[in-house]
Amino acid sequence: MSFTGFPEAALDFYDDLEIDNSKVFWETNKEVYRDSVAAPMTALMADLADEFGTAKIFRPYRDVRFSKDKTPYKTHQGAFVGVGPATGYYVQIGAPGVRVGSGFYEADSERLARFRRAIDDDLHGAELERIIATLQRKGWEIGGDRLKTAPRGWAKDHPRIELLRHRSLTVGRDYGFDEVIHSAELVERVRRDWRETRQLLNWLTQHG
Repeated sequence: MSFTGFPEAALDFYDDLEIDNSKVFWETNKEVYRDSVAAPMTALMADLADEFGTAKIFRPYRDVRFSKDKTPYKTHQGAFVGVGPATGYYVQIGAPGVRVGSGFYEADSERLARFRRAIDDDLHGAELERIIATLQRKGWEIGGDRLKTAPRGWAKDHPRIELLRHRSLTVGRDYGFDEVIHSAELVERVRRDWRETRQLLNWLTQHG
């Protein structure tokens, strides 16, 4: 089945779930989730697989074992195409609409050390700065988990200290409620935006 758009019911579903995140609500509306959220997301990812690869469609259930928040369901549906450890392309739908992104979302100490050594290198670090600056000019938001100060062993006045502070590095763009999310044209919009981030992912997989 080809992707034809997310219906309005998908947005309504997450609006209501944010108000009533309960098993009773879920059981009453699980067919809405299946038909308006899960099925379109699966179709969207299938239409992009030819270029980017097979996606992981995340489960809708939250892992509440170590969380103070015991609400059982995620308030968005995400999908991820990996190109390396915890690194790849991302898309989600929730009450605020659709959002796309790319980057890496976690790293162990060894990977983080490699990442920072590459940033410290004048050639590779400058390359990453150029990639990030280009994406920002195109409207991408830079995100990720960041330290409040310089990481241990690095000078606070390092010329690329803002990048060195990252423990994860992502870029994201919101489509919100743009009409494109309700049409088959969303496939090409996501394709185009993911292509814009390919150079970033190449840098991250090469140096992380």
